[in-house]
Amino acid sequence: MRTSSVITMDGYAGKIVYADLSAGTVEIQPTPADLKRDYLGGRGFGARIVTDHVDPAADPLSPENVLVVASGPLTGTGIPLGSRYEVSAKSPLNGTLMSANSGGTFGWKIKRAGFDAAVFFGRSEKPVYLSLIEGSAELRDASAYWGMTVHETTDALLADIGDSKAKVACIGPAGEKQSLLACVMNDYDRAAGRGGAGAVMGAKNLKALVAAGDLPITEADSDRLNVVKERVREKIQTNGICEALTKYGTSVLVNIINESGILPTKNFQSGYFKDAEKISGETIADTILKKNTGCYACIVRCSRVCEVDGEVHEGPEYEPVWAFGADLGNDDIRVVTKANWECNKLGLDAIGTATAIACAMEMRERGYIREGPQFGKTEGLLELVRQIGYREGFGAGLADGSYRFAERHGHPELSMSVKKQDLPAYDPRGLQGHGLAYATSVRGGDHVYGYLVAPEVLGSPEKLDPYVSEGKAAWVRTFQDLTAAIDASGMCLFTSFALEVEDYADLLTATTGMPIDAATLLRIGERIWNLQRLFNLKAGYTKADDTLPTRLLTEPLQDLAPKGRVWEREPQLDEYYAIRGWDAEGVPTQKKLAELGLA
Repeated sequence: MRTSSVITMDGYAGKIVYADLSAGTVEIQPTPADLKRDYLGGRGFGARIVTDHVDPAADPLSPENVLVVASGPLTGTGIPLGSRYEVSAKSPLNGTLMSANSGGTFGWKIKRAGFDAAVFFGRSEKPVYLSLIEGSAELRDASAYWGMTVHETTDALLADIGDSKAKVACIGPAGEKQSLLACVMNDYDRAAGRGGAGAVMGAKNLKALVAAGDLPITEADSDRLNVVKERVREKIQTNGICEALTKYGTSVLVNIINESGILPTKNFQSGYFKDAEKISGETIADTILKKNTGCYACIVRCSRVCEVDGEVHEGPEYEPVWAFGADLGNDDIRVVTKANWECNKLGLDAIGTATAIACAMEMRERGYIREGPQFGKTEGLLELVRQIGYREGFGAGLADGSYRFAERHGHPELSMSVKKQDLPAYDPRGLQGHGLAYATSVRGGDHVYGYLVAPEVLGSPEKLDPYVSEGKAAWVRTFQDLTAAIDASGMCLFTSFALEVEDYADLLTATTGMPIDAATLLRIGERIWNLQRLFNLKAGYTKADDTLPTRLLTEPLQDLAPKGRVWEREPQLDEYYAIRGWDAEGVPTQKKLAELGLA
């Protein structure tokens, strides 16, 4: 055990713990000033640390990979929606430098325990967990918890350490089995969900992190911060999108996206689901909702606590509702909810799990496989999810995602994925800008690395024509850079519906004491984005990978307003590269790298 005390007045805890799992040792060091200045925290810390320590050619499930768990300077400060933390590593799903974001209370508690980040090297000979308590760090035996579900692990750890206020982040059976769909779970039902970070923990024999303590988090200028907090609070509370999230949760999007003709249905064969109303946020509110809840310091409280067959848990959110609903041709919200809960217990990405099933359904529909699930039929669905989590039966073939399953059966074109990560709940044939964000995402098929749905559908910060590709490259770059900076700050991305870049900059300046204006903040986001891009290029990605599945390029939508449309890769991609300061092959130029301090 190593114990260290650092007093800071900049929003940071002031320490990072480095755990050598192979040696069974931990070392605590001060959080470097240049890391704070250039990368802020969260995703920025993860991108820099992974780049510094991991060979892009390394096997992601080998001891050579490095896992980073990091909060941001705004996490836990009491700023509205300042609750997030990031898990970063080389992704075992697709080899990118991935990060996965989660909320709840764990990010806040890891800072109250005295740490900005935890970094894991090597591989333990036996299962372990990292205990972070009041500035101390210790690796402890986790053999007793190996094999437990996420909920069982959380309950057992809290009981054993005897602190009901402690917080747990852990993996379930899916992570132990090194499913490439495994995620890191915290607060029972919160997921750092995409990219397979749970498999990295499993490969390292790392079962969990436990954080406890009440060490203070102090800011550089509390008076200034309080003024900015109130301004931010008012903007969020009066924002129409945030109000809708409070009332109906993220599944308020189901009807909106469906009526726009872009709700992917039956493995993206269509953009319209005739029974969408049955799985909507409004239906959830009328049938299974018990209450809404939220993360630490949240004033939106978009999460749903629901009851089905006497069981009560958090969820479902929009993405799992779509994935286990429309994408499977399923209109039973109770089955959708229970399938989502099963993913949470097992530690599975609820998007990737369901989309792998959707891929198998289409393959059976087309006669490419003789057995497996079928669209619209829910019998056996929960058992199939369980099999995926434990790598058993038919589910064993789906445990590494749709791309590997489809490729193994000779039809990779039926995997609706970008860079082997499945696309989420928006059909890009009716969203030209969002399609570009999908294609260029540095962690593969993804919506939260550049949410162009906001302007193209929701009209935030202004309404853009979703069918027009001209000018979208500049929007995509700005959204990607801002999102990277928000992820690094520790704020929830939903704040971007209400706040401007200047608001985040003011929050950070008052908290950290660093002079951060809007341009500086976007430059930090751009630095993070380019760093991830460089890693991916060294890992073997090229311009050819910045694209979408063939179906979305060649098969037009057939319903509602976007009927007859496909996604237009050119000239959007070339324009995007030029705006980014990259060459014609998508490689950052030396001039751009020099501008960002990455040369």
